[in-house]
Amino acid sequence: MPLRNKIRASAPTDRNSHQSRSTPPRTDSPWSPARLALTAFFAVDGFLFATWVVRIPDVRSQVNASHSALGLALLCLSIGAVLTMPVVGRLCLRYGSRPVTVGSLALLSLAVPLPAHAHSVAALGGVLLLFGAGYGGANVAMNSAAVDLVAQLRRPVMPSFHAGYSLGGLVGAGVGGLLAGTLSASWTLALGGLLGLVITAAAGVVLLRSPDAPQVAGGSSADETGGAGPRAGLIVVLLGLTALCTAYGEGAIADWTTLHLTDDVHASAGTAAAGYAAYAFAMTSGRVGGTWLSIRLGQTRLMLLGGLTAAAGMLVAALAPSVPLAIGGFVLVGLGLANLFPLAIARAGSAGGPQGVALASTLGYGGMLIGPVVIGFLADAAGLPLALTTVAVAAAAGALLPLTVRRR
Repeated sequence: MPLRNKIRASAPTDRNSHQSRSTPPRTDSPWSPARLALTAFFAVDGFLFATWVVRIPDVRSQVNASHSALGLALLCLSIGAVLTMPVVGRLCLRYGSRPVTVGSLALLSLAVPLPAHAHSVAALGGVLLLFGAGYGGANVAMNSAAVDLVAQLRRPVMPSFHAGYSLGGLVGAGVGGLLAGTLSASWTLALGGLLGLVITAAAGVVLLRSPDAPQVAGGSSADETGGAGPRAGLIVVLLGLTALCTAYGEGAIADWTTLHLTDDVHASAGTAAAGYAAYAFAMTSGRVGGTWLSIRLGQTRLMLLGGLTAAAGMLVAALAPSVPLAIGGFVLVGLGLANLFPLAIARAGSAGGPQGVALASTLGYGGMLIGPVVIGFLADAAGLPLALTTVAVAAAAGALLPLTVRRR
């Protein structure tokens, strides 16, 4: 069922009160300045993260890290994100999601250049804590603001925001691959951070000056959560576990795709970056059509089919003996995972408001918390291809969990 039938919002005149709730009027302009600005924030978030991802091999060589040591350093990024998310959820309730979005993206832009200046695994882990704080804060704040806009528009447009993230990741991976042979990692990340600051400032002005969307309060219709309270909280947890399985896969691909293609399939650095770009393009395409597909197929069925497709694609990508087959597998993973995370977060937001988004996001990025460690140690013990097959298991679990949510 479309998300627009599931959300109740608090009155826009009192953003901190959950006592007055009403259904927001449907706007006649789905592409409002606020929606365009928020989409730009999602795109910048994806661009900055992809700019970092394609330079991971260079940074690993710079700090002389093994697979397991790099996994521990990458763990710090997830720790910074997970520790920040609950705090940001409370800040969104107190100050509104939009100002927190601007501040978080500014922090992320400032943190992006720092990994290129680390010369030890410990120093890399320290700067990735700050990177993770900006990244985690931005994701909670942006998704909370997006849930509010979905309530205002009364259209299931959450996948379109995440399409902006994927498009930014596609551009970041493409530009990073083109610059890999000409610019050092420090210059590439510095220019990416500068661009992030410029777009954050421009889009921030538009977003903050746009009329506020009514803030979504916890609770939704009975057929979605069975009522507010403990049952709604259980629904948020189940959706958070769906996001966890999805984020485990997304994080593993982000952290290990380029290394898998270069070390195991013997692709060049430019081809490896193109492989991640192909994955990002597939995810972007899946999310562009996500609203249409969620209406035609239903959200639960779309999540089920997506998770199973991602599981099959990951097995191909991890075990393929050639570069074209491996990249084709990553394309299937991108298409399959495209709408799992945004739909899980949107439904958690409809059930629990900003705190629901924060809880589901925290659980979701717990997948990124355990992913680098699990993949890194399994790679040292049994090889990176076998370690990556755990992504297929997680994707299959993410496909089945929404069925439990629907029954409840």
